[in-house]
Amino acid sequence: MFIEVALFIVGMILLIKGADLFVGGGRGLASRFSISPALIGFTVVAFGTSLPEFVVSANAALTGSPGIATGNIIGSNIANIALVLAICGILNPAILNPRDPKNSGIGKQTGLMLGGTALFCILAWSGTLSMGSGIILLIGFILILRSLWDGRETGEEIQTRRGYLDYILTGGGIAAVIIGAHLVVTSAIGIAVALEIPAFIIGMTIVAVGTSLPELATSIVAITKGQGGISVGNLLGSNIFNLLFVMGIIAIITPIPLDERGDLLMMALFSLAAVPITMAGEKLTRPISVAVLIGYFVYISHLTGIF
Repeated sequence: MFIEVALFIVGMILLIKGADLFVGGGRGLASRFSISPALIGFTVVAFGTSLPEFVVSANAALTGSPGIATGNIIGSNIANIALVLAICGILNPAILNPRDPKNSGIGKQTGLMLGGTALFCILAWSGTLSMGSGIILLIGFILILRSLWDGRETGEEIQTRRGYLDYILTGGGIAAVIIGAHLVVTSAIGIAVALEIPAFIIGMTIVAVGTSLPELATSIVAITKGQGGISVGNLLGSNIFNLLFVMGIIAIITPIPLDERGDLLMMALFSLAAVPITMAGEKLTRPISVAVLIGYFVYISHLTGIF
């Protein structure tokens, strides 16, 4: 138990420091390529922070634990909105102002995230994600990226360029975040397995929150630095990456059973909560975020049998 606790602490340190480096590099890249921080968050940052979900879910599915794989993806997407985005809305509602030039494109990205979620739920409703479903998910992912790139907006110029150091900071931040997430998740899983918690519950709770820690760390660091676009774009992009790319790749490799229709509906409902959190305005963002966060803890409590 002592080793697991030590690994958990080391992992958290790597997550926090890696997220700090990641946000710094992301801001520089946004300035270098004259694109909005929201688009950088939706693509580069989201890709990096979603790698833990990809690694954990793919490994779980290919080693005969599809419950952990599906629970991880569904739970992570719920946590990204109902936990991470809600916390950001509580900490600094002003930074999520959709009229802020730094947040340009967030409205469109929210719509694309909801569209991707709907596509996934429709394909998963049959109870299995087949190879054909995986191909459709990947096509949807490519179309979304194409749409974002063709309609990219520059937003407000951010003079934080540091030459090739931006690439080093972004790459180093990704590496630290991924390693930190791996240490946190593996130590948490070890404890959960010892306590004989069911695989899907492990995936929906401990693994899901664990693999969402990069998003949590990155988004909170970004929002404290006044980069609401990176923070929100990271979460929305991560959700699309998880559902369309990660599950698409895994479904092509091996069929994925998805019998938890109730949890699919909960994921869709919590995803819809992103709309009022990001679009309500400064006065309403905090109370809405508090309500969503409370709803998340009620749902997790019910899922784990606390009540």
